[in-house]
Amino acid sequence: MTKNYEHALPDNKDGPASFEEHDRSFINHIQHFFHRNPTMVPVIVLAMSIVVFGLVAGTKFFHPFNLSLIMQQVSIIGILAAGQSLIILTAGIDLSVAAIMVLTSVVMGRFAVVYGIPIYLAIPLGFAVGTFCGYLNGKLITLLKLPPFIVTLGTWNIFYALNLWYSGAQSIRGQDIDSTAPLLKWFGERIVFFGAQLTYGTILMMVVFCVLWYCLNRTAWGRHVYAVGDDKEAAELAGIRTDRTLVSVYMVAGLICAVGAWASIGRVGSVSPQSFFEGNLQSITAVVIGGVSLFGGRGSIMGPLIGALIVGVFQSGLRLSGVDVLWQVFAIGWLIIIAVAIDQWIRKLSS
Repeated sequence: MTKNYEHALPDNKDGPASFEEHDRSFINHIQHFFHRNPTMVPVIVLAMSIVVFGLVAGTKFFHPFNLSLIMQQVSIIGILAAGQSLIILTAGIDLSVAAIMVLTSVVMGRFAVVYGIPIYLAIPLGFAVGTFCGYLNGKLITLLKLPPFIVTLGTWNIFYALNLWYSGAQSIRGQDIDSTAPLLKWFGERIVFFGAQLTYGTILMMVVFCVLWYCLNRTAWGRHVYAVGDDKEAAELAGIRTDRTLVSVYMVAGLICAVGAWASIGRVGSVSPQSFFEGNLQSITAVVIGGVSLFGGRGSIMGPLIGALIVGVFQSGLRLSGVDVLWQVFAIGWLIIIAVAIDQWIRKLSS
């Protein structure tokens, strides 16, 4: 004798099973919205910051010169953040980006000014050095299977030591650059309109982010970068050559650092082996505040650009409000903690 055990269940209903989605709360809707649009968090923070500091600091904050000055101040860190964001998208981190940039600027400067090599050769040689430094980082990570944090912490010290050794800890003066290789300072040239002063370095930063946006959103390489950061093992099973992708990411990041080196010479007006010493942490700050997940695989490349602008707006607004530099650093520290906390909250959807 057969028994219909299903009919023995209480409140049994004949027919196919149905799965109903529970109504989401307002907080859940917000969480899902930010999960689908990770860049919206930094956009909202940037807009609120502009409004608040505009009210506190008054018309000085909205003056075209001040707004353009913010863009100038974040241009180099923004370029470094562009390269850093590629690496963080793969669930890695690079503590050597600033050291690569400074080493590359020293190479460009010494080749063009000290050795007298034509500028159209010195700059590509600098690009090659930056790309090779990125290649070295990528190869050490993929071959030795070491965490990117450890590898790049080591290469940061290596590149910094090579920088001081090669330069003799001596700067190349702006006058010497002007007389022998003025093209090195080209990105420091200003465009003046309606009281604002934009440098070519600021425009370069925007171009770098636009090119990376296209590569990440319109090419197979970009999809591979996101796939590796989201789940490396699943990406390998899907046929993606993950080690090759990782090496290429670090090489592109090294090239971006070299581009930033050229722009930094124009920004500083000289070649200094000890400039932008805190660029590593500042680039990570811009990426984190910009909504790119430290766990990889999620975030928009435009987020770090907005993150850099948020830091610039905070520093400018607090300075115009008469706040001490110490408390400016204090505020940026809280921004980082809040940004990571929001990222963790949003990531709960995928867990």
